[in-house]
Amino acid sequence: MRQLRHKPLKAGWWLASRSLAHVLAAGVASVCVGACATNLNSVSADPSVDGSQAGAETDKASRPKPVTIAMILPLAGFGRAAIVGKSLKQAGELALFESGNPAVQLIVKNDDGNAAAAGTGAQQAIAEGAEIIVGPLFGASVAAVAAPARAANVPVLTLSNDRAVAGGGVYLMSDLPESETERIVSFAISRGKRTFAALIPAGPYGDTVERAFRAAVMRGGASIVASERFEPGANAMLQPAKRIFEIINEAARNGGPVDALFIPGNQDNLPTLGPQIAHANIDTATTQLLGLSGWEYPNIGRDKIFVGGWYTGQDPIEWQAFSQRFAQTFGQAPPHVAARAFEAVGLAISLAARPKGQRFTQANLTMPAGFAGVNGRFSLNPDGTSSRNLAVLAVEDFGSARIDDASGAIPSQSPAGRSPLGLTGTGRPLPAGGRLPAATATDHRPSNGFASPSAPL
Repeated sequence: MRQLRHKPLKAGWWLASRSLAHVLAAGVASVCVGACATNLNSVSADPSVDGSQAGAETDKASRPKPVTIAMILPLAGFGRAAIVGKSLKQAGELALFESGNPAVQLIVKNDDGNAAAAGTGAQQAIAEGAEIIVGPLFGASVAAVAAPARAANVPVLTLSNDRAVAGGGVYLMSDLPESETERIVSFAISRGKRTFAALIPAGPYGDTVERAFRAAVMRGGASIVASERFEPGANAMLQPAKRIFEIINEAARNGGPVDALFIPGNQDNLPTLGPQIAHANIDTATTQLLGLSGWEYPNIGRDKIFVGGWYTGQDPIEWQAFSQRFAQTFGQAPPHVAARAFEAVGLAISLAARPKGQRFTQANLTMPAGFAGVNGRFSLNPDGTSSRNLAVLAVEDFGSARIDDASGAIPSQSPAGRSPLGLTGTGRPLPAGGRLPAATATDHRPSNGFASPSAPL
């Protein structure tokens, strides 16, 4: 299929139109669903439009080339991955336009959700001058992108949460299950929880979570009284869950109740486990239910057994500020992973003013103070992982409530405070107090998923 190419979109036009939504409605930033690695659009914050506004051709020729950021995303078709991919593209565009940086342009390549197309997209992006790549979404495609990127000394900010792909110039923008587990366990211990039980999904994700869970409990000086793994499917869950519930109830009868039950599930298994917990008469006022960001799905509170449960997730106040801006621009709520795309493009923009060859070095990408993102501070680590401040939330009948915010020092990083760039992650100065604007809505969950899968992306 013929490639569709577009002239760079200019911030001057956007500002004159008063919103990015007007530009998109005009069809300037169109989406192509054709061949793999198509250059879907080239978006720039340059204040002139194809020479018709301020700046003659001679002025244009004298200006330095814009810094090019590439995004490699699944965009073709109508499946879940393409829907999420479109939201990631929109988040990158939002970061660019909110930055107002005239020296940056964004190019987007469709990878069709497969490694071969992702590799081709990376090669094309680098040939077109990309100095940093955001994406791909899936871990299986990272190696194909990383190979040409390493050869060209171009760092990759992947949106996958598969720790196995990190390193060698590849950085994970996603929340890691290890960090989430450490956060919820340490918070529970700080609230006096000393004895834990766990019901953990089978598979690689569960393996990672279980290791992190055991390490976090040990570090906190607490103990694990029982742990079970379960396979997907209602029948497969039944016996492991029954064994855990019997141990919890027996401990309660003997006067030494289990303080917390850790269930790092998601919308694929929690609706099945909820009725089993209730049927077993587990007293959740005594045994606190704990989860990870997989609990962050619409209507979890319909199952009353989970109301009052604690989990790690997006800070609802800071997330809502981003979500509202996104929805006002694009007409729908973003998936949570869109925040990571927004942060990745924003991080790249914040470093774009540095001299070519010195912008996206490991030292700059991994500066200890990190960056202020959508949901609190984050930093990239030399091993390719990321560290984030995570909020702790409590499930309510409708939505959730923040019970511990994401402020404070980034775990295992030095010292807290403003990024040396003083940016929100989009090139804009932090508001007074160093936090994004507050929001009033309480149900901050997105309209679609990809918050915390039960296996690495």
